[in-house]
Amino acid sequence: MNTDFIEALAEIEREKGISKDLLIDAIEAAMISSYKRNFNTAQNVRVDINRQTGLIKVYARKTVTEEVLDVRLEISIDAARDINPNYQLEDIVEIEVTPRDFGRIAAQTAKQVVTQRIREAERGLIYNAFIDKEEDIVTGILQRQDQRNVYVDLGKVEAVLPIGELMPTDKFKQGDRIKAYITKVENTTKGPQIILSRTHPGLLKRLFELEVPEIFDGVVEIRSVAREAGFRSKIAVHSRNAEVDPVGSCVGPKGMRVQTIVGELRGEKIDIVRWMESVEEYVANALSPSKVIEVQVFESEKMARVIVPDYQLSLAIGIKGQNARLAAKLTGWKIDIKSETQAEQEYGRPKTYNEEMHQDSITID
Repeated sequence: MNTDFIEALAEIEREKGISKDLLIDAIEAAMISSYKRNFNTAQNVRVDINRQTGLIKVYARKTVTEEVLDVRLEISIDAARDINPNYQLEDIVEIEVTPRDFGRIAAQTAKQVVTQRIREAERGLIYNAFIDKEEDIVTGILQRQDQRNVYVDLGKVEAVLPIGELMPTDKFKQGDRIKAYITKVENTTKGPQIILSRTHPGLLKRLFELEVPEIFDGVVEIRSVAREAGFRSKIAVHSRNAEVDPVGSCVGPKGMRVQTIVGELRGEKIDIVRWMESVEEYVANALSPSKVIEVQVFESEKMARVIVPDYQLSLAIGIKGQNARLAAKLTGWKIDIKSETQAEQEYGRPKTYNEEMHQDSITID
């Protein structure tokens, strides 16, 4: 060890942000273990590295006693006072025991410690960089794939995209660029682990936030998202400015904004509906593209009975119940859909109200 070593540690401190003093403390602690292991001793020792010169010394630490039972750990009061007359019982005496060839062992130990600390620091920097991106979108390159996961290169780290988090319409090959949503960032013993998803509702929400300036600026807000990835999604939006149309803002000029999102989601259909404070109006909007005649709300059960024209019943329910299921997820209300004829037969409702409720929504294929 010499001044070049100390300067190298100072350079690491400047470039990696790892404190030189912390590095030296770690090297000293590691050298104690190396000394005991290489010189087969159980005595208490202290390693000291001079912060200016890099000179290394090893000191045996012995307790002053009247009767020495273990020469590796104890020193008599007489022997101690031969070194310094001021020593008292129970004091600690340090005697230099630096081996002649300890420099080689010290250099090897220092290299291992510094390498490990640099690796830990870099992992820490990567973790800190990505923990702030949790619940955000990242773009990476597909590196490889196995039966369980797709591995995506994000630059400084490889992220994991489980096969189950891919959309049914996703078809990727090695080298393709992938846009995905970060669901979790963990700091493991092997370094940061980043978990991605292409099916999470958050992906749809963040795509709208990035694509629609009114959402990014906070004028339009996303109140709820319901998604069956790769097939259909519903998103409820609300404007804080009465002069700004939230649905129109999301659609964009000639539908360009929403079509960009549909393209990223491999053709996933998106229903954009206006969020309403009135449950009746909100549920009616959520059932887009179906027309609604009436919504009856049952607060105690948090259930809404929706009456639709006979010819709209299958559309309101959707293929395999998808439209109704998504509307229920979007609103948080149970939805019971009846045709006019069913409502008349089951509840005695007169079939006289033929006007449809006004709905504010749009469906993008």
